[in-house]
Amino acid sequence: MSAIKMKRVLTTPALIAFGLAYMVPLGIFTTYGEVTVASNGHLPIAYIITLAMIFFTALSYCRMANKLPIAGSAYSYVQRTFGGKVGFLVGWAQILDYLFLPILNYLVLGIYLHDRFDCIPAYVFVLGSLFSVSILNYLGIKLINWVNFTLNFFQVVFIVLFVILTLNNVNLTPEAMAKPLLITTDDFSGLFSGAAILCLAFLGFDAIATLAEESNDAKKSLPKAILCTVLIAGCIFLIVSYCAHLAYPEWTDFIDNKDTASLDVVRRVDDISQLGGEFMYNFFQAAYVTGVFASAMTAQTSVSRIFYAMGREGVLPKQIFYKIHPRFRTPYLSIIFVACFSLLSLVLELGLVVSMISFGALVAFTFVNLCVIKSYLGGNAKKTVPMLLKYGLIPTIGILLSLWLWTSLETTAMTVGLIWLAFGFCYLLYLTKCFTKSLPSIDPNELNSIIKD
Repeated sequence: MSAIKMKRVLTTPALIAFGLAYMVPLGIFTTYGEVTVASNGHLPIAYIITLAMIFFTALSYCRMANKLPIAGSAYSYVQRTFGGKVGFLVGWAQILDYLFLPILNYLVLGIYLHDRFDCIPAYVFVLGSLFSVSILNYLGIKLINWVNFTLNFFQVVFIVLFVILTLNNVNLTPEAMAKPLLITTDDFSGLFSGAAILCLAFLGFDAIATLAEESNDAKKSLPKAILCTVLIAGCIFLIVSYCAHLAYPEWTDFIDNKDTASLDVVRRVDDISQLGGEFMYNFFQAAYVTGVFASAMTAQTSVSRIFYAMGREGVLPKQIFYKIHPRFRTPYLSIIFVACFSLLSLVLELGLVVSMISFGALVAFTFVNLCVIKSYLGGNAKKTVPMLLKYGLIPTIGILLSLWLWTSLETTAMTVGLIWLAFGFCYLLYLTKCFTKSLPSIDPNELNSIIKD
């Protein structure tokens, strides 16, 4: 058993900064064109629907983070609620989400920076990003915390400037201001299709729960940070999407160029603000790159904590994953493992990686909602009407919404996810000798010590 513990240095603002960095505030521009077209020019309404949908699952994460403030997030919650075997499979699926997000970010950085500096091969940017992210993670959570605040600030400056320049230079007649918000029954189908896509923009609030053992007063700070991150991100996405529609109301222009729609919007703000040149366009590119870098950094932090939790349980090799650096108090071998795995970004294609991420997140969302129901209403627990509403109805709605999102997954995502789960099931058979023995588990005294620490 590891005698060294991670440092409890993260406050609620630091956790919020971590969640926002993971989600990338400027990530709204990634799917801007696609969802604007799908929603018939009503992207702000699609974000309102998405925020309402995500909020139910976010509440379930708050409940479980308060009840089990330990590293591992969904894996730990399910493992303690439904048993080791189910917990292992959910953790295995969860890894798919967390392990491939850094790869996605490295690929985006390589493609984006190579396009900007075409004399330098993309793999140079990929390797440079991977190495720097890994070093920052290796050196400790306090350094990650400081870098998160810095990179988030850079994105916030762009967002504030974008909003101010837009509102000061566009036509603010009642008709123009109401246009993105007025919907008809014909818009509903596109709005819900767009909302399913936008749900992926909120992936990251759950990553906050992986930092339970590095948080001050985790039982209070984690739930606060999770809810605040979802609400802040939702407000940012809503305000920016609304201002983008005011700046460029001719959304039908994006039907044939969805991928470059965000760049067209930023260029329009350059034109109407009369700043000269392409100031906002260049600022956007720089801010977006820093946001993707921050997301890669926080994603590696999260997955290394999940590996740490699984190593502590013994379902992954303890000699590798349950190791804390004596000086930096980080799971350094887990970080190194993730960095080595991320070298796949040199050979994988962007589309394939994107398809791998959604599956694991939806598995985690579904089971965390189930955990709330079983943890608070299972067994001989007293079942009052308020409790049934709080711990029964709300997570049930979260489950139904998560199941609905499953229908939006592409065939490739389902195929890759099921293959990944099949490998996990085979490994589970190996660990349990075809279910003839129990999975290894953390000592209850150690678990109680972590929770009360």
